[in-house]
Amino acid sequence: MEDAMYSETVMDHFKNPRNVGEVENPDGVGEVGNPVCGDIMKIFLKIENNIVVDAKFKTFGCGAAIASSSMATELVKGKTLEEAWQLSNKAVAEALNGLPPIKMHCSVLAEEGIHKAINDYRVKHGLEPWKETSKHSHEEDESTCQP
Repeated sequence: MEDAMYSETVMDHFKNPRNVGEVENPDGVGEVGNPVCGDIMKIFLKIENNIVVDAKFKTFGCGAAIASSSMATELVKGKTLEEAWQLSNKAVAEALNGLPPIKMHCSVLAEEGIHKAINDYRVKHGLEPWKETSKHSHEEDESTCQP
């Protein structure tokens, strides 16, 4: 991972990722991947009284994917499910003090992983899954992902 193209915050979350691992008995799990570059992200949520009380991740991917997972889990802890659902890839990238354009897909994966974990929780509790409001397709724009 070339330091010059990444912010200090990205490097910190890559070298010292927060929330690595699995939540014991998770209430929601979201797994996403990017077929172009091979990044795979799995997000685990513990939810009590509609609040994300714990969030962890396991990511196989580049430094930007690990940093995005780390930051996304930090950002949703303590939030209501509605607030956590509003987490956008842009918010993840901004919290990391920016990502290079060819690595923005990593923040998209983090957003999608959080969404899948929330919907996994909702479905397990007999609720309708929430619909994605923003469209992110890794298949349509392969130029955003370079291994």
